[in-house]
Amino acid sequence: MQMPAPDQAVLARREELVRGFRAIVPGEGVIADEDGMRPYECDALSAYRQLPMVVVLPETVQQIAEILKLCQRLGAKVVPRGGGTSLSGGSLPLADGVLLAMGKFNRVLEIDYANRCARVQPGVTNLAISKAVEHEGFYYAPDPSSQIACSIGGNVAENSGGVHCLKYGLTTNNLLGIEMVLMSGEIVKLGGKHLDSDGYDLLGVLTGSEGLLGVITEVTVRLLKKPPVARAMLLGFDTEEAAGECVAAIIANGIIPAGLEMMDRDAVHAAEAFCHAGYPLNVAALLIAELDGPQAEVDHLIAALERLARDRGASVVRVSTSEAERLAFWAGRKAAFPAVGRLSPDYFCMDGTIPRGRLPEVLTRIRELSKHHGLRVVNVFHAGDGNLHPLILFDANQPDELHRAEELGADILKLCVEVGGVLTGEHGVGVEKRDLMGTMFNEIDLNQQMRLKCAFDPDHLLNPGKVFPTLHRCAELGRLHVSGGRLPFPDLPRF
Repeated sequence: MQMPAPDQAVLARREELVRGFRAIVPGEGVIADEDGMRPYECDALSAYRQLPMVVVLPETVQQIAEILKLCQRLGAKVVPRGGGTSLSGGSLPLADGVLLAMGKFNRVLEIDYANRCARVQPGVTNLAISKAVEHEGFYYAPDPSSQIACSIGGNVAENSGGVHCLKYGLTTNNLLGIEMVLMSGEIVKLGGKHLDSDGYDLLGVLTGSEGLLGVITEVTVRLLKKPPVARAMLLGFDTEEAAGECVAAIIANGIIPAGLEMMDRDAVHAAEAFCHAGYPLNVAALLIAELDGPQAEVDHLIAALERLARDRGASVVRVSTSEAERLAFWAGRKAAFPAVGRLSPDYFCMDGTIPRGRLPEVLTRIRELSKHHGLRVVNVFHAGDGNLHPLILFDANQPDELHRAEELGADILKLCVEVGGVLTGEHGVGVEKRDLMGTMFNEIDLNQQMRLKCAFDPDHLLNPGKVFPTLHRCAELGRLHVSGGRLPFPDLPRF
């Protein structure tokens, strides 16, 4: 019997998958037409686009288990997707893969004030958790700038942070438990309402795993009581280096603000024009610091920060006088990314982390790299924890500008590693930084990480093509060998 041509085999498998999915997910939960799948062709890293083979929108955990069992039996790849706000291409579809869209998992399941936690489905947005509990004086601390749209499941996948992560931690510090489905269809629960668990820290392993190990179906998060007082400060400087030195001095003096952000001149002007936050326009760099806690503590810390800032040449020191003004200060920072979109047809939002003390040096080097590549860079930083978000402006309609933007981004990330930092802080590796992993890890390091992937997903069906630059196959007894082949889409599909 003659074997069918490869394209016929792929088509036959697609038809079998679609039939199987429609039997598992009734109604309109399976999207197989091109127009219907178009909204899923990319995430927030929109320079790279690819239509999936089929989109499935499950509504129950059991449906997900059956979907994954079918995919494993047929050898079909699966890309989980939450809110689609990933900035590293973490949910970029595969042409020969199933896109598992989790948007219907959008309910708050339980709020337990006595244990200060909430159980939510992964499609619940970050901000919705705080909205659900604010009437009782509680909130969920991690607050990415995209919190109005990003899903909590995606936050877990990327270990997201936000402007208040300096004092209150990243997602991993505010996560108590998860429920997930393995590629085999097995449903697993890790952690819970309790503070800690026995045995290996598998919850820590799953946090930041970028959809490579399992599909998250439920999340238990820690709730915090709102502090009695919170005030924000604007500290303006005539040079970026002076602002960077002030950040290092604040931390060195044992002060941990609730948030400590930095914006350069271009970011300040863009944000002010976008939402009228009240920012000074005559500064080269602006720090936004928030102090919270009892009134006496906040007053003391505000005075201390003012002294540190004045000693380093601050030309502007402004303290919020009302809750509305405090929120306005933060509104400008949180709107910085969309505001910069008015400056250029396209931009890359990069993400790397450095030691805080190297911030002045890195700012100087970024300016040099910007000039070398002939592209403008707008800088917005989680300065307190060294997490940089350089925004590289380009026009994809101009020949070679996208390629130059990619090269500039790679050079900035290599710089982060060179000064003792890492390739990412909260956006993840995805496809954006996949081929740069070798600048930070050697082959032994990557093999050890791949062993973990193999323990959960030995057939490499969950989100393949992300994070790891080289294909490693899982052999018996957990051993590995390098195939030498590349993972899918080495040349990324672009718009």
